Amino acid sequence: MSRAERVRLSGVVFVVLFTQLLVYPGVDRLVDALGGAPTIDAGTAFLAVQLGAFVLFSAVWGALSDRAGRRVPFVVAGAVGGTAAYLALAALVVTDLGDFRVALALRFLEGAFTIGAFSLSITMLMDLDGGHGRNMGAAGIAIGGGAALGAPVGGQLYALGPLAPILLAAALLSAVAVAVSTLPDRATGQRRDVTAALDGLRGRPELLVPFAFGFADRFAAGFFGLVGTFYFRDAFGLDPAAIGLLLACFFVPFALLQYLFGALSDRIGRVLPIAAGSVGFGAAILGVGLAPTVPAAAIAMVAVGVLGALVAPATMALVTDLVDADQRGAAMGGFNIFGSLGFLGGILVGGWLATRYGYLAAFAVAGGLEIAIAMVTLPALVRIVRD
Repeated sequence: MSRAERVRLSGVVFVVLFTQLLVYPGVDRLVDALGGAPTIDAGTAFLAVQLGAFVLFSAVWGALSDRAGRRVPFVVAGAVGGTAAYLALAALVVTDLGDFRVALALRFLEGAFTIGAFSLSITMLMDLDGGHGRNMGAAGIAIGGGAALGAPVGGQLYALGPLAPILLAAALLSAVAVAVSTLPDRATGQRRDVTAALDGLRGRPELLVPFAFGFADRFAAGFFGLVGTFYFRDAFGLDPAAIGLLLACFFVPFALLQYLFGALSDRIGRVLPIAAGSVGFGAAILGVGLAPTVPAAAIAMVAVGVLGALVAPATMALVTDLVDADQRGAAMGGFNIFGSLGFLGGILVGGWLATRYGYLAAFAVAGGLEIAIAMVTLPALVRIVRD
């Protein structure tokens, strides 16, 4: 039973991430259609406002789910709300009734709903038996797969028009709502109020360790989503379709190896995959910025994907290791807050550095952050795993 549910829930996580990444390769074109300037600053604003909503609402969805002792209704509500927000964005262009500020407000609303579907579908995987590393490996392969295919498919869709990615996103999220409604609910909440659910996490400072790694990993993903897109365009003269394929060099191995590496962390422990993988991950990011040609950049992106796959499932599994079953929704919500802050930081800080100091400085900071967090948190990581 758990294996079949694991596959179906992985499909849900895949679709939600896939819809998010669809817009990235041609975000400048979408922003232009929505009434903004096709610049890196406007693109940053459009991507960042969604992530701001992720930060504000991730733990709230999780705590509500823990309190209710149910996940399915909240995942359905998040998917339906995301569908409506995407359709409203498309209507904004078709009817010409609003400007870019309205588009940003709708993007925020979409993020507030979509994070519920995303975070709680991962939490439903946490609720399954079969090994935390294995379950989080399934989540990781879905996350990586959605990101891997979302970028290149989105790049191809922009050839049909700037609204094509968001219309497909709306259709897929509506399908998620239908699919999740048929799944069993295995949550084990105690019907505490939301404040109590969130307060329970404050007594577990050890969660800051996997949260910190989640921040660094998502920083890199956000960095490549925005800065990588503009870097590959400016450095190599690539169009959105080619940029999507180059981003896939990272996301494909990142997706395909996560289940294997997650199961490996169940056998050998969390410390080595997280610590060693993070150091290599950071060095590979810098290697992308130093690559002189497209093939060299593609090889470096593959290395980033492989090493990222080593880190991600072990980090999420560590979150599951550290909390009780009735705190999983809030804990994964907290993890996604730090992850969303990282993704947002990758976009904002990466974009600011690239604009003012050049792409190489931006790559150095992104890679150096991953290495620094690994070195600083290693003693705490070893201690909490042993405890």
